[in-house]
Amino acid sequence: MQKRKEKIKFGIVSVISLCVFFGVWYLCTAVLHLKPDYVLPSPVQVVEAFFEKLTQTAPDGATLGGHILASLQVALTGYLLGAVIGIPLGIAMAWFRKVDMFVTPLFDLIRPVPTIAWIPLMILWFGIGLGAKAAIIFVSAFVPCVINAYAGIKQTKPVHLWVSQTFGASRREMLFTVAIPTALPLIFTGLRISLGTAWMTLCAAEMLASNRGLGYMIQLNRTLARADLIVVAMLTIGVIGTIFTVGLDALEKKFVKGGRRG
Repeated sequence: MQKRKEKIKFGIVSVISLCVFFGVWYLCTAVLHLKPDYVLPSPVQVVEAFFEKLTQTAPDGATLGGHILASLQVALTGYLLGAVIGIPLGIAMAWFRKVDMFVTPLFDLIRPVPTIAWIPLMILWFGIGLGAKAAIIFVSAFVPCVINAYAGIKQTKPVHLWVSQTFGASRREMLFTVAIPTALPLIFTGLRISLGTAWMTLCAAEMLASNRGLGYMIQLNRTLARADLIVVAMLTIGVIGTIFTVGLDALEKKFVKGGRRG
């Protein structure tokens, strides 16, 4: 009952905060006209542009749905590859000393390089198609997944390993029954961080080399001074990111014992 009350309270506060945000936005634009419409459109103009963009391809060559599908294809391809490769690698680095000694120097060399710096190289290697953008997303998602999986395994308490070993568990069984379950909260944290960096990197990649996608939509409409469509694309990215975050939270509650119960 207490948790239900907390959820209701949180929902009410969330709705109020959104109402205040959109109310201030409407006041500054539609009432006070602090900025011209082509610089800062009102919420009403953004909503109108949103519904128009659902069916119209002008001025950027695709409907909003087409841009969303193009971005999702790239984002999910790179993100899933980064998670599928990064998480096992982080676990292996933390659990096996020889893997850690071999991989860590190379990983520490690559990790500080900003993801944006990979864009020109990926374009030279793969062109401007799906492969280049997915490779850039892969790099952005890969690093947080490795770091958090590594940290999660390393935080396993030695006493838990000793107890499982006392009961006859092999090293492989200790990994899968003790270490990985302990690391799951941090692994999911890495997945959430990777999701945010993946969307940021995707927009940057599409702004530089693409002919479709939400980042491309933002870039092209910037040159056309269509701030309403820019805001539509930005809000769309925010909504999609929120949906994926909610999905990750649901998975965490399902698979992580004692996980977040919000």
